[in-house]
Amino acid sequence: MARRTTELGRGIENAVGWTIRNLDGVVALGAALIIGALDVFGQQIDDNVTSGATLLVLAALVFGTLTERRRRVSDIRTAMTGTKHALEDLTMVRSLSGAELERALDRARLSTDRWVFKGGTGTYLRAVTLPVCVREAQRQRRSLAMKIDIVNPADEQACAAYARFRQTFAHRLHVVPPEAWSADRTRKESFATVLAACWYQQRLDTLEIDVYLSSVVPTLRFDLSGSCLIITQDDPQRVNLLVERDRPLYDYYVTELHQSREQAHHLDLSRTEPLSEEPTVDEVLRLFEGLALPLPAAFTDREVGDIIDKALHAENPYRR
Repeated sequence: MARRTTELGRGIENAVGWTIRNLDGVVALGAALIIGALDVFGQQIDDNVTSGATLLVLAALVFGTLTERRRRVSDIRTAMTGTKHALEDLTMVRSLSGAELERALDRARLSTDRWVFKGGTGTYLRAVTLPVCVREAQRQRRSLAMKIDIVNPADEQACAAYARFRQTFAHRLHVVPPEAWSADRTRKESFATVLAACWYQQRLDTLEIDVYLSSVVPTLRFDLSGSCLIITQDDPQRVNLLVERDRPLYDYYVTELHQSREQAHHLDLSRTEPLSEEPTVDEVLRLFEGLALPLPAAFTDREVGDIIDKALHAENPYRR
């Protein structure tokens, strides 16, 4: 019984709503039916009444036409607003080339309290981004959170795959790098990034840094700051992309990068061996042992020294 009452109430509510939305048509139809019925059944209707009813029907029709026009104008405005938002979304990605890229990265580094990186081995990160962000955090006396996602140096297959990827670009562009990419070089570069992260963490108490090691070879580099996301790659013939923070794509990539880190190996940097201003070979060996990421036994002291140099004295690989 209660269910029938509820359904009846809903039916009445829907009928009333439909009548209100179509009031103009209801009035016109009602007036026309009443006058027509009276005329059919032979009722004598005064001419003034007939004329008035006709005017009422015409007025209702005019009202309906104007209402429909207003609805169409509203629909057009809604469509224009949607188009405007669509056009704004199309511009949420801006291309960068040459000096524009470096200026965008400079602005991002100088005004952020966080940085998320995902890429190959983090050479540019060590050379420029990490030291600049740390320096600005010290100067402005603020905290800094960094998350670094790089190729796992302990994964030989991943290192070899990344080396082949870099070689492909070098060969296609007829570029001869100062140091050819190989699986061995990839390992050293990634080890150097881990070492740099530990070294800087020990020198800035307000630095919270996390390193993630991935077995998936990336083809793009992502640098995400508090103000924007910058996507770059090794092919200089292709454009680089910038996404401002207030754009939906920025939030999409925040989630995407988080999911990528969830599938990578997280290094625990909370307990690392102390490192001097110029770390020694023994310090570095103990550091990686403590991280459960030991350096290959085949690495000589000279090669460990090379890792130290790459970690703390890396040169900007894209300096012109």
